[in-house]
This record gives sequence, C-alpha cells and structure tokens, in this order.
Amino acid sequence: MRLAGVRVTNFRSVEDSGEFDINQILCLVGKNEAGKTAVLQALAGLSPHPSTPITFDIERDYPRRHLTDYAKRHVGRDAVVVTTKWELTEDEIAEVAEQFGEGWNDSDTLTILRRYKASSPEWKLPVNVPRVLVHLIQKANFNAAEKAPLAKARNTQELRSALEGIKPRTEKQDLLLTRIDQLSEKSITGEIKQLLEPGLPRFMYFSHYDRMAGQLRLDTYNSRKRGEQGPPIDLGEQVFLDFLEYAGTSVDQINAATTYEGLNARCEAASNRITDQLLEYWTQNPNLEIEVRVTKGEPNDKPPFNEGVVARARVKNNLHKVTVPFSERSAGFIWFFSFLVKFAQVQKGGGELVLLLDEPGLTLHGKAQGDLLRYFSEKLAPYHQVIFSTHSPFMVPADDLPSVRIVEDHITSPRPGQWISEGTKVREDTLVTDRDTLFPLQGALGYEVTQSLFVGKHTLLVEGPSDILYLQAFSSSLRRRKREGLDRRWTICPAGGIDKIQPFVSLFVGARLAIAALTDFAKGDRRKLENLRQNRILESERLLTFASLLGLDEADVEDVFAPGLYVSIVNHAFELPPAKQLALKQVQEADSGTTRIVKKVEACFRVMPPEVSEFDHFSPAEWLFQHPEVLDEDSAEVLDSLNRAETVFSAVNKLL
Repeated sequence: MRLAGVRVTNFRSVEDSGEFDINQILCLVGKNEAGKTAVLQALAGLSPHPSTPITFDIERDYPRRHLTDYAKRHVGRDAVVVTTKWELTEDEIAEVAEQFGEGWNDSDTLTILRRYKASSPEWKLPVNVPRVLVHLIQKANFNAAEKAPLAKARNTQELRSALEGIKPRTEKQDLLLTRIDQLSEKSITGEIKQLLEPGLPRFMYFSHYDRMAGQLRLDTYNSRKRGEQGPPIDLGEQVFLDFLEYAGTSVDQINAATTYEGLNARCEAASNRITDQLLEYWTQNPNLEIEVRVTKGEPNDKPPFNEGVVARARVKNNLHKVTVPFSERSAGFIWFFSFLVKFAQVQKGGGELVLLLDEPGLTLHGKAQGDLLRYFSEKLAPYHQVIFSTHSPFMVPADDLPSVRIVEDHITSPRPGQWISEGTKVREDTLVTDRDTLFPLQGALGYEVTQSLFVGKHTLLVEGPSDILYLQAFSSSLRRRKREGLDRRWTICPAGGIDKIQPFVSLFVGARLAIAALTDFAKGDRRKLENLRQNRILESERLLTFASLLGLDEADVEDVFAPGLYVSIVNHAFELPPAKQLALKQVQEADSGTTRIVKKVEACFRVMPPEVSEFDHFSPAEWLFQHPEVLDEDSAEVLDSLNRAETVFSAVNKLL
C-alpha cells in the first residue's frame, strides 16, 4: 500500500488540518509553533513502529480549549485523530481477487483511521460485498435448488444465516458455511483486511537524532550487553555499533582477529568502505577519510578508555595531514554522519516503513542540507515514503514544489481587536499564505533562481525582462537572415540596472564563469559606471552600454530600434485607437531634455487621457516577442534596427 492522503483532527493545535495529498517525499514548511510536529506525531500514531511508539491520550493531546466538552462533541464514539487514504498495489488487488474474485473492490483506494482509546487502526474497505457473495456462491458450484435459499443474502451475516437455516444442508452448502466461519472476524471484509494488513507500513517518527560516540570499549562490550556489567550501552554507543556494521564489520569480528595483520586488514577495510559511502553525500569537504582504529587504553585517557581494548573512530583531513577524534568534528558533520549510519540500518531492517522526520539537519550548512535532500531522494525514497518538516530554505525542494505543503496556525479576526485561531491547517496552495510562513519557501525559490544563473558558463547581465525579449527577438530575426545574432553560449540574466551589477556579480565569485554586462546608460549613470570600473568588479571591456555601442550619449535597449519602428510597436502593444496613436514627430518633440526614445514615449503617455493604459517598458517587448514577423520585413526602419542589433551582438560575442 502507498499512503496517498492525510487528514489530522482533534490533536493538540490541529482541530482539522484539512485533507492533503502525500507524494513519495513530502516537505511540511512552516514557522515555529505552527503545528508541524503535531501533524507528524498524529500520523505516527496511526501505525507506530515499535522503536518509536506513539500513543494518543485525550487529556494530553485533545485540543485543550475543547477538552471539557469532549463527551458532548463526540457522542457514542471517541474522536478521530488521523484519517489516511491508501492506494492498493496491483499485487494486493490480485491477491484478494484470488480468493474473492475479480471486481471485489469498488475502488483502488481505502481509508484507515485511528481514534482516541483505540487499540488498533480502523479500516474502511471498498469491498463490493454482493459481488463477492456471487463469486463465492458460483465457486461452490451449487445447483439451482442449493442456490435458491441464498438468493436474498446481501452480506456475510445474511449468507451465514441463510445457510444455517437450511435443514438438512448438502455437502456443498456445509463447505461454504465452514468457509465463512473460518473467515477472519467471520466476515468477508474482516478476511480482506487480514490479507491486506501486512502491507500497511509502520510509521517511524524521529525528532531526536542520536549522535555517534567516537569510541567504544571492546573488552567489556559483551558483558555490558548481557547486563552483567555496567553501565548499559547508551544511544551514542549503539550508533557506533551501527557504524561498524555499516562499515562492514562488527565488534565480534574485530575481537575475533588473532593477529595484528588480521586486525589491521579488518579496520582498513571498514575505513575505506565508510569513507566511500560518506563522501558520496558529504560534499562539504572531499579531503576527509574515516579511520577505524583498535588500540589499548592509555593510563591518562578519560575512564573507561584508560584501560582495556578500545575501538576508535577518527577523521583524517588529507589536506592538513592531521587526524582528530570523531567527537571533535563539527556538530553538523557528526549529525550528518550519524544520520547516514542510522538510516542505513533502518533500510537494512527492511519492512514497509513511512519515515517521519521532524526538523532534520538544523545544524548543517545550507549546502549540506542540499546533500541531505539528495540523500532523501536517492537512498530513502526508492524504498520508503518520507515526510519531513522544516523551516530552513535549504531544506525546501524548490525544484519540486508539488511535494511541498504549507503548515500554519490559521488566525481570523471577526471584528477589530478580536483574534480567533482555527488551529493548524495544512495547505497545498504553497504560494498563498502569510509572509512569515512563506519565508522559507521564498528563500528556497530565491536560492534556486541564483543557482540557475550558474547554468551557463558565459553569463550576460542585462537590466530586465524586456531586454531579454528584445535581444532574443533581434537575434532570432538576424539568424533567419543568416546574419550574426547573439551567440547561443550566452545565458542572459536580468540584473536590474547598473546599481545591481555589483551584488549580482558577487554571486559568481569563485565559479570561474565568463560574465559580461550590457546595460542602459543615462547621463546620471556616469559616476556609477566609473565606480564599477574602478572597483574592478568586472573587467572594463566586459562592461558594455548600449550608448557606447550605438555611438550615442545615452541609450536604452529601445534605442536599438529605429525610432519610427519602436513607435509603431508601442501603438500596437497598447492598442491605441487611431485618434490616440503616437506619431514619430510627436514623440521626438515630447521631451527635449533627452535623446532616449523610451523617455520621450513616457512623456507622451503622461498627457494621455485616463482611459489609456499607463505606459510600461515590458508591454512593447512582449508584443514584439509575440509578433516576430515584424522584424522579417525589409523596410528601411527594420533593416536599420537589425544593423544596430548586429553591432551590439558582434561586440558582445567578441567577449566569448
């Protein structure tokens, strides 16, 4: 079975989360105290794994403000805490069909829920009982007389009663009655539930992530394990034992070594294997190695490691040529390493599991959190569904927003000054919520956008989206004419103007990319341009302006157009009626203080009547991109514009 949907009700801060879908990996995003932990713990209590037992308690878990009204609110039956929808696999459907016939189910999904005080989950199966009864009767090979008394039976109990009422029964009728009595709970649905129950995964909930101890006494381990000597094996030591197994060895195998070479070979093999596995997902420092050493305790070591035989984990930095105890590495490294070991053992244990991870990786650097997401996707998701909560932007899978759900404490204000909480809600509309809750998602998207800038080795910074559309339109038209367009190796990125170039270029430091900037230029930008050149944020020849390329005192991307062509595009883009359409002479005289065509058009629009749309830079670019055939004409204005565009592209391409 595969978990397909969840709805949490009547649990702590969650009065009704609303139903939300579940993918193979699901990320719950929300600020602190939003209710993420409550959602995970409610789900964990549906079918908890023995290693992470979670139970529901009315006094502890029922929403406190309604606790005194519990009996009135839930008459006859206890409150439902969690309701889940599951998709049946083809194998599960076929297994049931072998006993109860094809078409036994009305749906491929079923519902499983759990209430307060319930000792087990409650199943709601999509069984078509009348159809199954027909199958059982047909399978019994009754003749017409044997079948007749059973014709009115509509459920298992009615069929049993009908069979018990037949005196005397034939052998075939006795066999069918025996078959029914042998069903689990003496019902068809009970038997089908028993068949499907092994496929219900256990839920493992993790909020505390055990950190591995760096050393372990080997000579006392077995007696401590048997309880003959104290102290008992603690959680950190247990992770160390899991680490040895993850590395391909064990305490018993190390203890069984009878020669130095045998012991050394065992330790080196474990060291090599664990290092290979670690570096696959720890990209923060590729110069690390994990070493396993077995030494005798030294008198001045901290007890109990001052005597006996001690297994130690050490981390070697090949760059600095030094080894340090595992326990002295960064908190993030210890957490990540311990997590890999723990979940390798979980996976090795097998069985159907849903993993619920509450705020994993908080001590990790943002890039390491990205590695953790990759581990979820590559190592956990192929075998288990994973649901995790976070408020870190780096733990939000920005490339897979359908796998993100927003968790928030929904507050309403029926009247000024009055605030009412409707409890925790889980929402699928990830881009419609309050600002604080949305912050991690915005951060993730922002980070994803900046990372996308690094896709191209050659990046051309321009002012805004309209520049991109204009340059693409000109380049496509020139290529259609077998002339020089913008080289396809360039990745165009909007930077926002001269003021924004420096912070954008700073994002690329160390990336070994070829960056150039092509910007608008007004007379007031001269000092900004000189500052950029003096700061050497870009090499001087890689900082281009439309003004310098076109031989003008000042210019925007719109000045690549012949003035008449740009005016025509504006008229079409804003659908100006004939009486309001701009004329070239009118535009040229609109603002004598500038030569920039776009500023002259802005001046014209400022005196337009209110019913005319306000001017913006993007609409003409969008219109041209939707009507590229305009640049396929051979008018003097189009050819003049293409000549200017080719001059710009030629200068930019020379920087490759």
